[in-house]
Amino acid sequence: MRRTLVVTLTVLTISLFAAALRAAEDAAYTDITIADLKSAIEKKDVTLIDANGTDSYRNGHIPGAIDFEADGSKLEKVLPKDKNAMIVAYCGGPQCMAYKAAAKKVLAMGYTNVKHLPAGISGWKDAGEKTEKAKGAK
Repeated sequence: MRRTLVVTLTVLTISLFAAALRAAEDAAYTDITIADLKSAIEKKDVTLIDANGTDSYRNGHIPGAIDFEADGSKLEKVLPKDKNAMIVAYCGGPQCMAYKAAAKKVLAMGYTNVKHLPAGISGWKDAGEKTEKAKGAK
């Protein structure tokens, strides 16, 4: 019985630690609404990172977004020098978590104003917002 209690407490401790790590990671980047993102785009106050993959990017992304799959290894060359600049990562929609890879990488590079568009490209399109295709896409 004592062994079962120790095992149970160990599993519980590990689970709580993992949940705390996930919560801390998610707190590092806040959500942004479509309306607020549109305003930032109009003011040219944002850099967008599309984490949907190159095929999706080619077929339609938020204008000006960076293709994370294709350009993730050279972000230091395409992101603003100002580490306080707003960076918004997005992926498919509310259930998609692909944006986290881009957000984590940008945070690791020292950027402090990293946001997530939970609506993703699907919400952007559903809101009637414009997309652009990659050069050469049909």
